[in-house]
Amino acid sequence: MSDSTWVAAVARLRARREPGGLLTVAAVRGHAPRRAGAKLVVGQTETWGSIGGGNIEAVAIDRARELMGTPAPEPELMEFALTDKVTNRHGVQCCGGAVTVLLEPLPVGPVVAIFGVGHVGLELARILARHDLDLHLIDTRPDVLTDERLGVLGDAVAQLHVHHTPLLPEEVLAELPPGAHILIMTHDHAEDAALCDAALRATDLGSIGLIGSAAKWARFRQRLAGEGGHAAAAIDRITTPIGLAGITGKEPATIAVSVAANLLLAFEQQRH
Repeated sequence: MSDSTWVAAVARLRARREPGGLLTVAAVRGHAPRRAGAKLVVGQTETWGSIGGGNIEAVAIDRARELMGTPAPEPELMEFALTDKVTNRHGVQCCGGAVTVLLEPLPVGPVVAIFGVGHVGLELARILARHDLDLHLIDTRPDVLTDERLGVLGDAVAQLHVHHTPLLPEEVLAELPPGAHILIMTHDHAEDAALCDAALRATDLGSIGLIGSAAKWARFRQRLAGEGGHAAAAIDRITTPIGLAGITGKEPATIAVSVAANLLLAFEQQRH
C-alpha cells in the first residue's frame, strides 16, 4: 500500500471519529509474503492494504480490534514464525521465514470546542492545536476568524473546524461529537449565558468551562436556576473559573496556558 493510500485510510478513520490500528511489517527474516514496510490499516469493520494475508494478517487484525476497546492502548510488536510446525489460530503459513509486525493503535482523540476566539481564545487555540485532538473554533465575529488571523494555526496537529455563526453560536453544540469539551469565553456576556443554558440542556457533552469572575458567575447561576429552570446539580456541571488554581496571571497567554494544562490533565485522568 502506497504512503498516500494508508495515510488516506487513517484520515478517513479520523474524519469518522472511528478507532483503528496501523499494522506495519517491521522486520522480515527469511521468506515472507510481504517485505518490511508493508502496511495495513484496520477499522472497526473495514481494512485497507495488506501485511501478507493468512494467519499473520488475521491475528494482527484481531489484536488491533481487541485494543480498540481498551482505554489507553499502547503500541506493541507481534512475532510470527512461518513454518508448518507452528499451531496458528487462522491456518498454516509455511513460507519458512519469520515476521515482526508493529501494531500502532489509532484511538479516537478528544474534542474541544472554544466558543469565542478573542485574545484568550486564540492563545488557547495555539496551544491545543499542537495536540492530537479535534479542535472547534466558534465565533460570531467574521473578522476574528479570518485566514490571516488564524494563520498562526497553520502547523496544527489537531483537526481544525472553524464555525462562523453570526446569530446563534449555541446551534453548533448539536453538531459536536458526544463527549466534546466546551470552553465558553465569548466577547458578550449575553452570548456566554445563552451558551451555558444550551450546554446544560445537552445530554452528551463532556466538561463545560466558563471564563469569568465570581460576580459574573453569581449572576449566571441565578439566571440559570430562575429563567433556565436548571437544578443546582445540573448547574454544577459548569466549571468556573477555568484553569489551574495556582496560576493567577491575567495575561491572555498565561490564562491560556492555565486552561490548556488543566484540560490536558483531565484527558490524562480519563485515559487512566
